[in-house]
Amino acid sequence: MAQTRSLGVGVISIGWMGRLHSRAYLAARQHFPELPVRAELVVAADPDAATRALATEVLGFREAVADYREVLANAAVDVVSICSPNFLHREIALAAIEAGKPIWIEKPMGRSAAESAQIARAAAARGLVTAVGFNYRHAPAIARARELVADGAIGAITNVRASFLADYSADPAGALTWRFQQERAGSGVLGDLLSHAADLVQFIAGRIDAVTALTSTVIAERPLPRGDAASHFSKGRDDDPRGKVENEDYAALLVRLESGAVGTLEASRVAVGPRAGYSLEIYGTAGSLRWDFERLNELELADDASGYRRVMASPGFGEFARFQPGAGTSMGFDDLKTIEASLFLRSVAEGIQYAPSAADAWSAAEIVDAALVSAASGQWRTVRQVALP
Repeated sequence: MAQTRSLGVGVISIGWMGRLHSRAYLAARQHFPELPVRAELVVAADPDAATRALATEVLGFREAVADYREVLANAAVDVVSICSPNFLHREIALAAIEAGKPIWIEKPMGRSAAESAQIARAAAARGLVTAVGFNYRHAPAIARARELVADGAIGAITNVRASFLADYSADPAGALTWRFQQERAGSGVLGDLLSHAADLVQFIAGRIDAVTALTSTVIAERPLPRGDAASHFSKGRDDDPRGKVENEDYAALLVRLESGAVGTLEASRVAVGPRAGYSLEIYGTAGSLRWDFERLNELELADDASGYRRVMASPGFGEFARFQPGAGTSMGFDDLKTIEASLFLRSVAEGIQYAPSAADAWSAAEIVDAALVSAASGQWRTVRQVALP
């Protein structure tokens, strides 16, 4: 085995996603032993004292601090994960880039396409690789779907359908956290879920060129949060004061692809029934395929006249063999993040962009922005194409 060098890791914000990044860094080396680098958890930043204690005592960081600037100033930190709320992404990302640290950042990368463009351009100007949390790309069934489309197994693409329906905000008693405030979150379900749908469509079928959209806010008011409540799952009481929800709960888009194909994209955070009902369908002149995240280890494929057949993920499908020996033994959500971590570490080690990039996040943000303008005007909008040096 080739000799490896250490990469010092700093993680900013140790909520659910920050903890997942931390575990994924360590798991990456176990599943990808040929990686030329080994991640070491150097320092975590979080304003909550109990969370800082968890970072050192449970996750294994050498130290934990309250101020993210201490992470960026630490000479032992080579790469930075940004898992903070949306309204802090731009500030922290630009500071990390200025410090010369490659970043792995969660989406939406910016609260707008303008913020996303600023981050992507800054990283490109410094020659830094990036990674963005488009983890659904890494499902082995999605990797196989991309191969099938590229190989022409279903013919020329005619139309696509992506639906990301969730119930995490379906309860009207859910607190009015930052996610529902335009200044702090930007868009609502468009940035949170539909950006994933748009990225998957572009990853497999090609660039989305134009959109027309409608949005709605289903739950207009929510209880004001108590203390520092920030979770999707924070609840209020009937007698709590309430505030206005400022962004959209539901969005639907008609889209045109650069290839001439057409499609529909839909997302909801208030659907009653779907828990994580994230699905993708690609239709072509010679067949079609369907994928459902709630059965992420399966792909439905129709490439002849006999209709759909279930194809189970197995060795040969993306990185499945890194995790399981054969079909029927499933991979999970955390494994997709481990793949993402490995791509980021490899990108940093080799100076080549393997992970989903800041440019990919900017591209998804342009679709979100076009959808917001279209929903307000009722007209089709051309999606601006991203351009980096």
